[in-house]
Amino acid sequence: MADNRAVIYMGPGKVEIKDIDYPTYELKDGPGVNPANVGRKLPHAAILKVVTTNICGSDQHMVRGRTTAPAGLALGHEITGEVVETGPGVEFIKVGDLCSVPFNIACGRCRNCKERKTGICENVNPDRPGSAYGYVDMGGWVGGQAEYVLVPYADWNLLKFPDKDQAMEKILDLTMLSDIFPTGFHGAVTAGVGVGSTVYVAGAGPVGLAAAASAQLLGAAVVIVGDMNADRLKQAESFGCETIDLSQGDPADQIEQLLGVPEVDCGVDAVGFEAKGHGHDGQEAPATVLNTLMDITKAGGALGIPGLYVTGDPGGVDEAAKKGSLSLSLGTGWAKSLSFTTGQCPVMKYHRQLMMAILHDRVQIAKAVNATTISLDEAPQAYADFDSGVAKKFVIDPHGSVAA
Repeated sequence: MADNRAVIYMGPGKVEIKDIDYPTYELKDGPGVNPANVGRKLPHAAILKVVTTNICGSDQHMVRGRTTAPAGLALGHEITGEVVETGPGVEFIKVGDLCSVPFNIACGRCRNCKERKTGICENVNPDRPGSAYGYVDMGGWVGGQAEYVLVPYADWNLLKFPDKDQAMEKILDLTMLSDIFPTGFHGAVTAGVGVGSTVYVAGAGPVGLAAAASAQLLGAAVVIVGDMNADRLKQAESFGCETIDLSQGDPADQIEQLLGVPEVDCGVDAVGFEAKGHGHDGQEAPATVLNTLMDITKAGGALGIPGLYVTGDPGGVDEAAKKGSLSLSLGTGWAKSLSFTTGQCPVMKYHRQLMMAILHDRVQIAKAVNATTISLDEAPQAYADFDSGVAKKFVIDPHGSVAA
């Protein structure tokens, strides 16, 4: 049986590379596995040799100790891989197929899946609707920052690339299809971005940059990205975005200098619950981004909220924040007739179209997010570097496939 190694969360601020079990067609007990999922038979699954697997800002929330994730959890929900084995219930996916794995685990059978709401599948997580690999409160599915990973409901979940050689040539772009590209695109779509839109994206991390690139793909006239990190703002500027430095204060005045008015048509929150107040000495204030977006988005507009919000945050600034309760100015949103879209991106709603945009050179998402390849053994240092705010999207190459 093949060996398997993975990135393991060991506690706040610490990840290590550890040996883990090679995947089998049964969900076994382990850190974070819901007892109701233990022993679950998976004849519909496929085993993938991981080609690329990315470090996500959502992983970083766990590694910082800002969730209730248990020590020992195998991390990683952004996965691209080659099928090396299929269960007896897999009909269409074949050994040798190179596939993108949506970070949402979905059954394809429940009402939500049939309505294209694969981010809130009803059958894969006993805790609540919706699931993901290697993530807290998501049912306990083993993460894919590993050499091999199991993908349940393979015929439904896997997006097969039509030409393997062509896909490997564009693998650093295609690896973004598992999460951040569809997630950023979802943020832009649900914010109502279209031809001629003015857009403000809060946050210049990888998801924010993906949202900005998506807004351009959708035809936005002006895309403005706000952050406090100078290197990340430079990365946004590198592909044609306007930027504002939030360490200099509230974005409204800076938006007015760019557009002539202190508002935008569409707003995207790519920051989430670890938001800070604006200004040079801004302290953590988790409702800052949402309240600001309500202020600067035009009446009748919309907010796309791909940024992560949680129901359990041990490091929250107060007791309310520890439970995910934020001081939102909902009256502002109501008075301006704003609409909001939150939650996991339903990746399967978008990933095939975005794959085609990549394959036909309509977007260079890897360049936009500064994709940077590392080995599996370099992952712990990459987590530390990412936490320091480097303007990179780390792509783990467990088998040297990208390098080759």
